[in-house]
Amino acid sequence: MTATTGRNGPGAHEHGPLTGVRVVELAGIGPGPFAAMLLADLGADVVRVDRPGGPGLGVDPVYDLTNRNKRSVLVDLKADAGPAAVLDLAERADILIEGYRPGVAERLGVGPDPCLARNPRLVYGRMTGWGQDGPLAGRAGHDITYLAVTGGLTLTGGDPGAPPPVPANLLGDYAGGALYLVTGVLAALHHARGPGGTGQVVDAAITDGAAHLATMIHGMLAAGTWRDDRPGGNLLDGGCPFYGTYATADGRHMAVGALEERFYDQFARILGLTHDEAALRGDPARWDALKDAVAARFRTRTRAEWTALFEGTDACVAPVLSLREAPAHPHLASRGTFTHHGGLTQPAPAPRFSATPGTVRRPPALPGADAAGVARDWDVPAIRPTEGGPR
Repeated sequence: MTATTGRNGPGAHEHGPLTGVRVVELAGIGPGPFAAMLLADLGADVVRVDRPGGPGLGVDPVYDLTNRNKRSVLVDLKADAGPAAVLDLAERADILIEGYRPGVAERLGVGPDPCLARNPRLVYGRMTGWGQDGPLAGRAGHDITYLAVTGGLTLTGGDPGAPPPVPANLLGDYAGGALYLVTGVLAALHHARGPGGTGQVVDAAITDGAAHLATMIHGMLAAGTWRDDRPGGNLLDGGCPFYGTYATADGRHMAVGALEERFYDQFARILGLTHDEAALRGDPARWDALKDAVAARFRTRTRAEWTALFEGTDACVAPVLSLREAPAHPHLASRGTFTHHGGLTQPAPAPRFSATPGTVRRPPALPGADAAGVARDWDVPAIRPTEGGPR
């Protein structure tokens, strides 16, 4: 695993390309904290404004890795002095991120208008599921409901005719939400820092991002190469026998992605398909027979045995590893894809930069623990800890 100070050797830049950028994160759950973590991984000074009583999901802050590389202060936005403290922070920030339902930040007195009045170049990032307007804007939701209405849930594979499998919240919350928010606030920051630039509001909705992620699939749909009426029966959603997962003799699994013919030929040869079986690739009407043949071969050896057989080839076959197994994979270990910091194994910052590598510098921020340092560094006395409170 990587050292926590990057891989560019002694003297390398220790904070990342966003060093000097100040971010205020109004505490929430899911995509907002992840987006702020990504900015922090890249070097931004992220101050998380936690609320008294802790986060909604009750995750032990010691293990909440999405709060790494941040500092935390406690502010009660419902108290008389709460909004003023946040506005003081916003005045000194480059970016503010909030994930409340539409209208909540305004009711609390920390919406875009007062923040931009204090800091006209502030980028105000809003992270929601449904967006700031529309019939569902005020409704509750989660990753699975946002994917459902955008069509994204039909892309998760499974058997045709069966309910779509339920994915972890990576496609909606993080890919369609957090990553679009980060893209948006950084683009807006570039504009704000340009000649004549101003701050603005970035409305990042998971439904918008999840829909946008499927742009290629919509092109295939228009071309007639993707059947929307047959989820789990298409080239990339589990219907293709040479793009899917298979059980091995020991109850583990292998993943196959041999789409191109030259890769498929290697795959078929190593797997031991007969000439006639391999030729079924060209007849989609007989793909079920090919899938049965591939499945039967994979059941003859263990995952480790198949991994060894496909090692060093371009057959596009890999073992399906668990989250606990992944850090030990030789390729991931060599690249330092995972790192170890504060007793916790965790994914290392990504992407990578040759001159300004991102690093894990701090463990997950404990609510309110950094108030004194933030008050000093940002010159915001209003968030200084009270006597006997966290420091």
